[in-house]
Amino acid sequence: MKIVVIGATGIIGKAVVQALSPRHSIIQVGRSGGEYQVDLASKNSIQNLFEAIAPFDAVVSAAGEARFNPLESLSDEDFQFSLSNKLMGQVNLVRVGLPYINDNGSFTLTSGVLTTEPMLGSAAISLVNAGLEGFMRAAALEAPRGIRVNVVSPPWVTETLATMGKDVSRGMPAARVAAAYLEAVESQRTGEVLDARLF
Repeated sequence: MKIVVIGATGIIGKAVVQALSPRHSIIQVGRSGGEYQVDLASKNSIQNLFEAIAPFDAVVSAAGEARFNPLESLSDEDFQFSLSNKLMGQVNLVRVGLPYINDNGSFTLTSGVLTTEPMLGSAAISLVNAGLEGFMRAAALEAPRGIRVNVVSPPWVTETLATMGKDVSRGMPAARVAAAYLEAVESQRTGEVLDARLF
């Protein structure tokens, strides 16, 4: 399959590319790196990307930024940034991508463990993740031509914790997280949240 990986230069994205590459043709997309670039906060940028690389069989998003701050210090701008990037950016991958993806193709988006296991400072991220999962379930019902839509929910990733100077013992290596993306792309699942800890 011809698979577009958004966020291909990130920690999870690199692992997803490595997992998919042996059996598929991968187009690597990043914010500033990769073969192509995209700004998830810009619908026009997404449109231009898909026009340049279509048609394709699958889109995997391991991208999207959201702000992590205590509730009382989260500003309107923090919420808007989070909604525009991680939520609407990934929603628009599906909305804009539908005309460009092949029959029986798939979209795999990324939420995260903070949807169901929130922590101090995660209000904006938890909001975005929950919204994305709700969108996915509804979009999967309406997607035409056998197109599937799923979300992978990763836990804290070992490599991310290491870069933050945090305890890595509670993390999961990106290579293991990538197994859930492989399942989402290669199976017939649709309308599901795949908890990466289960793969």
